[in-house]
Amino acid sequence: MKDDTLSGPRTHALLADGTTVCIRPALASDHEQLQGLYEEMSPENLRLRFFAASRRSAQMAADRACAPPRPGYRALLAERNGQVIGLAEYETGDSGTEAEISVAVADGLHHRGVGTLLLEHLVSAARADGVTSFTADALSENHEVLRLFADLGLRTARRFEGPEVRCTIALDEDDDYLTAVEERGRAADVESLRPLLRPTAVAVVGAGRTPGSVGRAILHQVKSGAYTGRLWAVNPAAASILGVPSYPSVSALPMTPDLVVVAVPAAAVPATAQECGKAGVRALLVVTAGLDAEQAHALRTACRTHGMRMVGPNCLGISDTDALLRLNATFAAHPPRPGTAGVAVQSGGVGIALLDGLSRLGIGVSSFVSLGDKYDVSGNDMLQWWETDGSTDLALLHLESFGNPRAFSRTARRVTRRIPVLTVDAGRTDAGRRAAASHTAAAATRTMTRQALFTQAGITAAHSVGELLETAALLHSQPLPAGSRVAIVTNAGGAGVLSADACAEAGLALPAPTAELVDDLLAVLPEGAAIGNPVDATAAVTEEQLGDCVDRIMRHPGVDAVLVALVPTAVAVATGDDLVKAVTGRPGHRPKPVVVVRLEQALPVELLPRTGAGTVPGYAEPQAAARALAHAARRAAWLARPAGTIPELDGIDPARAHACVETYLKIHPDGGWLDPRACAELLDCYGIPQLPWAWATTEDEAVLAADRMRGADGRVVMKGHWPGLLHKTAQRAVHLDLRGDSQVRAAFRDLGTRFAGRLTGVVVQPLAARGTELFAGVVQDEVFGPLVLFGLGGTATEVLADHAARLAPLTDHDVHDLITSPRCAPLLFGAGGGGPVDLPGLEQLLHRLSRMASDLAQLAEADFNPVLAAPGGVTVLDARLRLLPRRQQDPYLRRLR
Repeated sequence: MKDDTLSGPRTHALLADGTTVCIRPALASDHEQLQGLYEEMSPENLRLRFFAASRRSAQMAADRACAPPRPGYRALLAERNGQVIGLAEYETGDSGTEAEISVAVADGLHHRGVGTLLLEHLVSAARADGVTSFTADALSENHEVLRLFADLGLRTARRFEGPEVRCTIALDEDDDYLTAVEERGRAADVESLRPLLRPTAVAVVGAGRTPGSVGRAILHQVKSGAYTGRLWAVNPAAASILGVPSYPSVSALPMTPDLVVVAVPAAAVPATAQECGKAGVRALLVVTAGLDAEQAHALRTACRTHGMRMVGPNCLGISDTDALLRLNATFAAHPPRPGTAGVAVQSGGVGIALLDGLSRLGIGVSSFVSLGDKYDVSGNDMLQWWETDGSTDLALLHLESFGNPRAFSRTARRVTRRIPVLTVDAGRTDAGRRAAASHTAAAATRTMTRQALFTQAGITAAHSVGELLETAALLHSQPLPAGSRVAIVTNAGGAGVLSADACAEAGLALPAPTAELVDDLLAVLPEGAAIGNPVDATAAVTEEQLGDCVDRIMRHPGVDAVLVALVPTAVAVATGDDLVKAVTGRPGHRPKPVVVVRLEQALPVELLPRTGAGTVPGYAEPQAAARALAHAARRAAWLARPAGTIPELDGIDPARAHACVETYLKIHPDGGWLDPRACAELLDCYGIPQLPWAWATTEDEAVLAADRMRGADGRVVMKGHWPGLLHKTAQRAVHLDLRGDSQVRAAFRDLGTRFAGRLTGVVVQPLAARGTELFAGVVQDEVFGPLVLFGLGGTATEVLADHAARLAPLTDHDVHDLITSPRCAPLLFGAGGGGPVDLPGLEQLLHRLSRMASDLAQLAEADFNPVLAAPGGVTVLDARLRLLPRRQQDPYLRRLR
């Protein structure tokens, strides 16, 4: 949680032991505490810190940190329970880009990550201030501080000068640093969740003596679930509830519980949270709904002040089925079956549906968290918990909002390489409101942004809870396919046709069998069988014949998965053949996935037990089986592709770009659309190729500009401009194919007449050569960050909506996906005989656009339309950029919500 108060920005974050600290700027009022921080250090630590054990150094250090704000200096404090426990500071001196740093941590609190966390926040602040490197002097015997610098994950150089070491730390943000920050954050996060998910003692506040209260229901669930820790109720009017000892207050409990369940009326929640915090409680589960803004703020403040992690409010509860714990603190009607799926949901109704579905399938649940209004614990926290809990092999999420999507994406990319991560893509109806967009980049919806996040992070996104369970059944029970080639086997032609349609609609391939496979299958199937894809084994097929058929297809290298579609027949009944057992009754490992479709099956999906061990998913509809196989194939393809890289770009000047942005926003503090000259300057800062152009405000200037811009054929284009003009063609503010001075003058006079009072000037350009007209753009989402769009351009771009999108920063894989995903992609690769366009140039354009959007938080929108792509190069013909007065925020900085 971040509070901007009179004392400056305050950010809460986790230490290595899972406790919470507040990171904030040092103030004049901190002088006494800071001086005490140094004075309480041992003489040895004072010597290592100041190179001498003088007590005078303590006052001088406090004076420096608490002095009035001054350019080039920044001091950050770590504070816990109102007590300052650490300080990190830097000063640039005469240099604006290199800063001297120092770090101090209270005695007794070393090795808990205080110094590292302070330095991470100091690095983020320094980068925002334009600092590119830190320097620090230390005694060579000060191994702790040298290890602190070395373990940051930043490039550090050391120079020994007698007994001292001069350390220089480059502040470049690369993947090594982000990975190091991630690893520290994961360890701290998991440690902070232990009191919540693996508590040794639980208290329920608000459990009534009469049936009907949520608190009483949760108390009953915890008790009846055979929770192995200590359990109490808190109710001043009862000595015992449901046979559980009850106490008048949290402070009256015989020991401090790790977890307190809060089920009191909304008005009483803040006071209850404060009491828990003062008593030393480490975690809260707040099931109460209906908190107003003041109550919500007080609850958050209590949790952060006292370092408590919190689930809720307005939630169903939590459950952990660990055999040594068996905690079920929910008010769901049925306890979850122990298993291996981790579940986190915002909707209680979705949570109940997933718990019931996973229990029915036999997959079960390792841990379940109903996030509710998600004031604190989020899906990101749960992914990190499941990554390390040792019992989760499948993660299911239902998230209606994202607190920090870019941090979530990095976490998900890491976790989903170890276990499948599935989600329900909720809220897709936003796409229906896209028609109101005024220009192409704004046509990006939150739906498109979410889908980009899921795709890039390797998350399997289903469209419904049913589809989520169908896919979970397959991923839980079967190996991943090597590709998307599916063979269909059926005992009824109609079922095979339905299955073939479903597979094709899901994007799966149905390869024709080879001559060798045809002969192989004819040798085992009954007379009259049709060997194609589908394979129609006929109603006469026996259990043994069908099993042999499936096994032979499994061994064929041209098939990645097998779908067996079965209908009950009188023939099978008469012969006593159980055709399902042809798939499930053969022991032994199968290296490829197989699924069964039974059109008479009552349930949408079941897990059918196999002989020996394992299960096979059975579906009532071929569409469900095909969707699940398609999701599995996409996951396999994502895992098979190496992690993408963000290339180094030459010829870029971010410092000049920032200066351009600051200059514009000083003149236009509310932001706005840049004029052509400012647009061109920003594009030039990132080496984005533009068609030559000239600016003119008078008829004579336009003629001179046309003389300079004319190519070999002597033709030019004139485009009118005024602030806010978006669609020049739609406004008829463009004149094409102008030849000679008279046509140029006539075009200028026409624009001046029709747009009198608005026209501020014209852009004159040479007539562009032929090529494919494309669109590239950016929309800066305040939650998700910059989204890069690419697709077909020109005047029909919004009508056809042939676009793909990925979140910046773009890797090489992301750029490849952007170029190949739109329907117009074949044109870029030479379809129609025109030859391929300059694909490396197109890749460079997208990477440079991504870098510009990542560097400049103020870039609200960018529209490059058209971008002309030809075999000889890629050029932006028209660019529009809009700036807003936004502050750059480090998306990877460790902080709590």
